[in-house]
Amino acid sequence: MRSAYSVDTVRTAERELMARLPEGALMQRAAAGLAAACADLLGRVYGSRVVLLVGSGDNGGDALYAGARLARRGAGVTAVLLAPERAHAGGLAALRRAGGRVVVAGGAGGAGGGAQGVEELVERADLVVDGIVGIGGKGGLRPDAVPLAAAAERSRGAVVAVDLPSGVDAGTGEVRGVAVRADLTVTFGTHKPGLLIDPAREYAGSVRLVDIGLELPAEPELEALQHADVARLLPLPRAESDKYRRGVVGIAAGSARYPGAAVLAVAGALRGGAGAVRYVGPAGDAVLTRFPETLVSDQGPKHAGRVQAWVVGPGAGDDAATVGEVLAADVPVLVDADGLRLAEAGVVRARRAPTLMTPHAGEAAALLGVDRAEVEGGRLAAARELAGRYGATVLLKGSTTLVADSGGGAVRVNPTGTSWLATAGSGDVLSGLAGSLLAAGLSAVDAGSVGAYVHGLAGRLAADGAPVGAHDVAAAVPEAWRNVLG
Repeated sequence: MRSAYSVDTVRTAERELMARLPEGALMQRAAAGLAAACADLLGRVYGSRVVLLVGSGDNGGDALYAGARLARRGAGVTAVLLAPERAHAGGLAALRRAGGRVVVAGGAGGAGGGAQGVEELVERADLVVDGIVGIGGKGGLRPDAVPLAAAAERSRGAVVAVDLPSGVDAGTGEVRGVAVRADLTVTFGTHKPGLLIDPAREYAGSVRLVDIGLELPAEPELEALQHADVARLLPLPRAESDKYRRGVVGIAAGSARYPGAAVLAVAGALRGGAGAVRYVGPAGDAVLTRFPETLVSDQGPKHAGRVQAWVVGPGAGDDAATVGEVLAADVPVLVDADGLRLAEAGVVRARRAPTLMTPHAGEAAALLGVDRAEVEGGRLAAARELAGRYGATVLLKGSTTLVADSGGGAVRVNPTGTSWLATAGSGDVLSGLAGSLLAAGLSAVDAGSVGAYVHGLAGRLAADGAPVGAHDVAAAVPEAWRNVLG
């Protein structure tokens, strides 16, 4: 399990650790890890050209001390100071003792002199280290740092961010302005939320965690499942299992206009671990043609037979009666697509059994009464707000899929997936898959996060770098399942 903690929690842990260590020891730990990561990325340190972009905070100090270590190994290191009067004195002295060079951003001393000369210095570097802003930065880069970020992006060398890319919000993943785009982010002690959540995650590149000895609370702010975590949660049949003990999931989906949504939801459900799938709706013939093992009824959810969970909404059109009937059931319910629009907030809040809502950004924006861009720019806040408003678990789909529970606790961040999953019907497959996991006995949070993990992995396996359809994703779920179990 990968965990991420809030900025306040990290700062508290750092203060507590610094109080027990000799002065400067914590920064030296961070600098050693940063220098090692830079050396690994360079391959050959001796003779390489390294440029440090140095702000006024501790990140600048980390960069300076790491630069000193690289200079002692023969690299040509130049520090570009954005605030020379506030640069970390100890780090600056260490760099100069190691033979490093210092120039001032916007001033003379770079190649050719002046601001243009400094930018050329950055562009020609083999490695650029971003130590401009620390985890407390808000609102994008200051104007004087923007040209350096642009030069780093144009650079032929790799860009390494110290703790997180400058200009992104460490706590929310928001990017409100210009930010540094890194190839590698070396983060200390723990992941920060912004390293796991888009849009900030896109700026971080690969992430390398350096352990500096922080003592952190048991419950993080965010957590990302890994293969081993998912393997422990996947429902596996036992010798005494039958189809009812494994769980039966009901699918109330599809319409005369959208029969394919029902077929795809059933496809996901059949591969999700439950023992049987009951389908209710007008697309029964289409479902049976593709999946004759499905138990089909045209009598409505109340008369479909026993189920341990329901999925309602994909392709449902304006069938509010079916959505209301499913929400009245005393079993876990997954609500997706049209069902999200038709479900009354008060009815969802009043349910005693778990509810899992699975909107994409546009649907979440409509439910919250905001613009889609606001949801996409602040995904963590949107997922939490929606979960609280409906008293439900919310799986917010997108480039970063988040699973938030109304009761608080850590928000799950899904680390699998591919942009090829942005295809019609993919969400219907996910709904059926996660609904089947609900019927198999997983909690709403686990069903949502495990479903998203397996679905994302299936998308990767199915695509393999090429376009895929939703039916391909459904067909790849068993392979993804086997991949997780090893």
